[in-house]
Amino acid sequence: MTDQNDESTGNPEAGDIALSKRLDSIGWALFLIMIGGLWLAPEGTVPEGTWLVGTGLIILGLTVVRHVKHVTVSGFWVIIGILALGSGISNIYGLELPVFPILVILLGAGIILEPLIKKMRS
Repeated sequence: MTDQNDESTGNPEAGDIALSKRLDSIGWALFLIMIGGLWLAPEGTVPEGTWLVGTGLIILGLTVVRHVKHVTVSGFWVIIGILALGSGISNIYGLELPVFPILVILLGAGIILEPLIKKMRS
């Protein structure tokens, strides 16, 4: 059975899976288009870190769409999106952001907060 057939039967889980796959495809397409566009730009015209800003915006944008469409949102990708965006912005402004220590702190905080968030949703 294809995703399209599952959606037509009214199975909400199948619809969520199909939408999730479609959003993943859109995300990869946007990422590849962005990378190709940045490679085509003449050297020195695009600040370093621009690809990280773009990647962060793509990840966070898709996360917002997932949330609005009531599709499961991964906290891991939210953290990665925030880190990519923050790292890219700091790189553009010439700041050195300690990405790995921040990632470790955010992952630890996520582990602690996950049960609280699940409890609040219930």
